[in-house]
Amino acid sequence: MASSSSSAATISSPRRKYDVFLSFRGEDTRKTFTSHLHAALLRKKLQTYIDSELDSGDEIGPALLEAIEKSKLSVIIFSKNYASSTWCLDELVHILGCKERDGQFVIPIFYDISPSDVRKQQESYAVAFAKLEERFKDCMDKVLQWRDALEKAANLSGYDSNKAGTEADLVEEVVRDILNKLNCKNSDDLKGLVEIETKVEQIESLLCLDSSDVCIVGIWGMAGIGKTTLADVVYHRLSSKFDACCFLKNVRENSEEKDGIYNLRNKLLREILDDENINISAPSMGSELAKRRLLCTKVLIVLDDVSDSRQLELLVGGDLQFGVGSTIIITTRDRSLLNEKVNDDKIYEVKGLKHDGALQLFHLHALKNKSPTTVYTEFSRKVIDYSQGIPLALKTLGALFHRCDTEEDWDEELNRLKNFPIEKIQNVLRLSYDGLEENEKECFLDIACFLKGADVYIARGILDIRGFSVTGIQILIDKSLISISKKNCLEMHDLLQDMGRTIVREQCRDEPGKRNRLWAADDVYQVLENDTVRIKNHELSTTGDSGNSF
Repeated sequence: MASSSSSAATISSPRRKYDVFLSFRGEDTRKTFTSHLHAALLRKKLQTYIDSELDSGDEIGPALLEAIEKSKLSVIIFSKNYASSTWCLDELVHILGCKERDGQFVIPIFYDISPSDVRKQQESYAVAFAKLEERFKDCMDKVLQWRDALEKAANLSGYDSNKAGTEADLVEEVVRDILNKLNCKNSDDLKGLVEIETKVEQIESLLCLDSSDVCIVGIWGMAGIGKTTLADVVYHRLSSKFDACCFLKNVRENSEEKDGIYNLRNKLLREILDDENINISAPSMGSELAKRRLLCTKVLIVLDDVSDSRQLELLVGGDLQFGVGSTIIITTRDRSLLNEKVNDDKIYEVKGLKHDGALQLFHLHALKNKSPTTVYTEFSRKVIDYSQGIPLALKTLGALFHRCDTEEDWDEELNRLKNFPIEKIQNVLRLSYDGLEENEKECFLDIACFLKGADVYIARGILDIRGFSVTGIQILIDKSLISISKKNCLEMHDLLQDMGRTIVREQCRDEPGKRNRLWAADDVYQVLENDTVRIKNHELSTTGDSGNSF
């Protein structure tokens, strides 16, 4: 049995190969309803298994049985001659077995036949079973199994074509139902995503799904905090409620390529309008027809990792206007980018995981299936304190510690982390620093080396004396690099502080005197004792790794 399928599934699953399996009597509906339903599912980018050959033989092959088992949802299209095919009846029995065993979704469609005729095996089904009973008179258990399967399937919630209006209406309604069922995130879908439900619900509460206005929501937070993951879950949960959807990942990174922003816009328009021929390489939108089509389309768009206002202008601003009820979700590390397009009450700030959630995520990656002992739990608490709830850090550190076999290995790895932060985490966090102007970079490094924990008023005075504009503090706040505590003190995540100090160390690792900032007591002592200061205007601190300058 060959298969025909579309591009990647809307929702990925390690155990499922297909989104939808179509069971139908070929000679009844292959060229009519089934073909229309199949095409509609492909347009929604759902990977769909459909038998590409005419029904033949009495037994279905192992490949088809496997396709049923590896599908998330089965659609059974009951037609007048469905019961005359033992092939279809065996498919039905196997589908219901997967439903009972694995919880597979099953949607029956009664095409030009009454559900009661299927349930009670009346009319054409009575004729079919009279022949089956004669043919399988020595194997009546099989016939009874088919009858039982038909009764069970006909009692499931489904669709009656005689009550559904036009065939187009029926296809649209069935596809919407399929998407709703597939987009319901079950426990398997969210495995490994800690504290996700509450955050997703909070984001969804900001959306105006029943409004006729275009709703724009911002998801804001530091690098590695989980913005993309949250946007992805919300996107898949809501996509079935829109006419068209597009998730543009890594907008910042892709925009840096040649013609990158125009390629992104073309991708956005192609997906929304389902037109591979769109190619606009100018700032203006171009085609008036495309504009009108957009204005009539209710869309869900996610712009992931936006770093520049021009990206917003070209992708969802200017002469791009979307249909009523459209929703746009923007993830960014820079709150200031949201100010022009997003109301303050529509900006969701992503916080780090709480202690228990952080511990759960770290153990998930560090211990896999092992149970944490008291000793390992104590080590874990130290790692949790170090990562301060950043999912990226917890996953990366978990993978690192998973390779450690003994308590001594864990202890050694912890000590190493204090002096040599993990490069993968540092590289992600450094993206925010690299995008700063020179004034903000200097302010950031001063805070990382000396001013973390300092009163904001005092810190502003010090930065002003050093010739740096104090507006840099607000910019650093907008970019999720620092925050202000309730006590009006500067706060910075330990991993960001480590990154800032690493940047300074890289100026010259072996000769502290060549760096432009010193904060570690040992380095200060070495420089003063050996008189190795080589650069003017050094900043010295003897407060070790935790305090402010004196």
